[in-house]
Amino acid sequence: MEEKREKLKKLLGISEESQEPLLEFALQDAEETVKNYCNLEEIPKGLEHTVMRMAMDLYRNEQFGDSTVPMAVKSISEGDTSTSFGTIESSGYAQTLLKNYQKQLNRYRKVGF
Repeated sequence: MEEKREKLKKLLGISEESQEPLLEFALQDAEETVKNYCNLEEIPKGLEHTVMRMAMDLYRNEQFGDSTVPMAVKSISEGDTSTSFGTIESSGYAQTLLKNYQKQLNRYRKVGF
C-alpha cells in the first residue's frame, strides 16, 4: 500500500507527509468501491490505473481533512439583496464517480449471487 500511496502522492503533486493518511484513505476507498462493484477479492492488474484515477478524483473532490462543510448558493433575491446558502451534498459524488469509470469496471465485473 505504501508504494501505491507514494505514487498517488506524486501524481497529485503533494509533498507534505501530513496528507499521507488522507491519501491512504482515498486509495482504500477507491479499491473497496471497485471490489464491491465488480464482486472481486483482489484488484486485477488491468484496473490498477483506474483505481489510481478514482483515488485522485476522490481526494480532489471529497476534501478529506477539511472540517468545514462546503456551501453553495441556494437562492438569490434582488430586491433588497438577499442570498441564502445551503450545504453541498457530497454523498452523490460516489455514484457519479462510479458512473465515470463504469465502462472500465464492467469489463471485470463478475455476477454475484
